[in-house]
Amino acid sequence: MNPASTTLTESVSHVFIYIVALSALFLAGITATMIYFVVRYSRSRNPRPKDIHGNVALEATWTIIPTLLFLSMFYFGWTRWEQMREVPRGAMQVEVTGRQWSWSFKYPNGKVSNELRLPIDTPVRCDLHSLDVIHGFFIPAFGVKEDVVPGKHNFAWFDPTALGTYDLLCSSYCGQGHPLMIANVVIMPEEKFEEWYNTQEAASGPAHGELL
Repeated sequence: MNPASTTLTESVSHVFIYIVALSALFLAGITATMIYFVVRYSRSRNPRPKDIHGNVALEATWTIIPTLLFLSMFYFGWTRWEQMREVPRGAMQVEVTGRQWSWSFKYPNGKVSNELRLPIDTPVRCDLHSLDVIHGFFIPAFGVKEDVVPGKHNFAWFDPTALGTYDLLCSSYCGQGHPLMIANVVIMPEEKFEEWYNTQEAASGPAHGELL
């Protein structure tokens, strides 16, 4: 994953790193505590075990602190999820249609393409539709993944910040051509995008995975 591909990618990466770091801290702490108790209270060191009657302060500490840490993970995850569902005003809208086994993209001026071509530094909202079975709209480099379900409206948005060509995959198994359901996401300078956007083209050939 390229952290510079979109601003959302960086935001999601921060949450991921935070959760992994806390999980690693818990793993190390619990493992160290288990090893300590195994050694400290082994039969050789304690031939006559003693009853433990509890410690309210200690029990409260190991209940409250982990609870607060887990709530912090929930908070950061929730706020980033809200960010992913709030589309900026003025975002370009593209209708994305998935079918066995290809993608098509329809732009506001009616232009249809088998590649998702977009201008750099411009928020884009992709309205997702399926003509047959469940597909998955997945752009790994952008950290974007949404289900595309027949009869159900869904969307994804992102703001590409790096020029280049990226893969758009289907993340839900959809039949024999599933591995070939790939399209290009081409991020272009704004002037080159406008030139392409306003140019009439002949109908393009079949997309990846489309059967003739």
